[in-house]
Amino acid sequence: NATVSSGSLSALAGALRVVPGAPLPLALQSSRRDWAPKLAVGRPAVALPGLMASVFNLCSHAHRVCAQLALSAAQPDVPGALPTRQIAQRLRTETAQEHIRRIGLDWPRLLGTDAVGTPHTLANEAAEAHTALQRCPLLAPSGPADPWVPMLRWLQNDLLHMPAATWLAQWQAGGGDWLQAWASAHNGWLAKLVSGAREFDDALPLNPATALRLHAQAADMRALAAALCSQPGFAMSPQSQGSCAHTGNWSRLYSPAVNQPLTPWALLGSRVAELVRLCQPDAPGQGGAGWLSAGALSTGSRQGLAWVEMARGLLVHRVAVSNAQGRAKVVACDVIAPTEWNFHPHGVVAQYAAGLDVGEPANMIERRVRLLMAAFDPCVPFEVQPPQPTQTETSHA
Repeated sequence: NATVSSGSLSALAGALRVVPGAPLPLALQSSRRDWAPKLAVGRPAVALPGLMASVFNLCSHAHRVCAQLALSAAQPDVPGALPTRQIAQRLRTETAQEHIRRIGLDWPRLLGTDAVGTPHTLANEAAEAHTALQRCPLLAPSGPADPWVPMLRWLQNDLLHMPAATWLAQWQAGGGDWLQAWASAHNGWLAKLVSGAREFDDALPLNPATALRLHAQAADMRALAAALCSQPGFAMSPQSQGSCAHTGNWSRLYSPAVNQPLTPWALLGSRVAELVRLCQPDAPGQGGAGWLSAGALSTGSRQGLAWVEMARGLLVHRVAVSNAQGRAKVVACDVIAPTEWNFHPHGVVAQYAAGLDVGEPANMIERRVRLLMAAFDPCVPFEVQPPQPTQTETSHA
């Protein structure tokens, strides 16, 4: 989530290049590589969860859980399955922590602007956000054993300036209209960032029909596993039932319909809403540890597919293991991260980027792109480049 640099770490993780106004697939290109099969095949199966957590360290908790679930589905006779309650609490805690970091660290940098519209970190908002994060019970090194009641107070005092449950109810009823009304009525750092980003929104809402919910049906997940097995490169350019899909905290298995269309700017509200839900008491399909979905299924002999709902969207792992001489080894491993769905070269962010008006001032275009990145939250750096002539145009010229 930063402007791309030339360091070796950035090169290893890959990056996104956005070319506003360019035709698809040139408007959005990724240099991310498919590391999972290259690094996992041949390794002991028991080492896979730790390896995936190291490779995908920005979301290490979700990858560790997902890899373990896939292994347990592939070899159900081997002990080591994680208790369901433990999985739910771990996903709840670490997803909430990730939301807090993205809101408090990324949004001041991506959404901040000065009087003439040049993107930069607003000193006041960034400082206030930093102070708020220091007070956050869930980020404290030695916080309370049960942080959730203090978290609701923290949300009220440091982010929302009103009761969190009331904010969530108003969001559910009004969506983007409520978000705009709330942001305009308050003077806190978060409200100011959200309010200031409103003018850079795209009026086109997401298509709810392409929200990724394959994990609602076992048959759809089996079809996904079959595509991973049979289609080279599918993990880095996935499709859902033949089409691109989008995934995030707005497309959860238990997500109720929001009463307003979700534009990219309104997706900021969906992240705040999910943070509130995660801090509420446990209730299946409603909040707390009952909000996020995770699961796994066997897809063949010693093969398993698993999924977890994580901060950026739906994460999928597929694994196949051998059992030579009583030692299980990984013989196949695939990972589809949320970034591959949302930042597909023909996907939702690419379509928004292609539709940007290149006649606007460069700083306006940059701010629109930064809003897209704050809303869809890639797990890699990005850069914005001016439109380039296509090969056809160059030859004709």
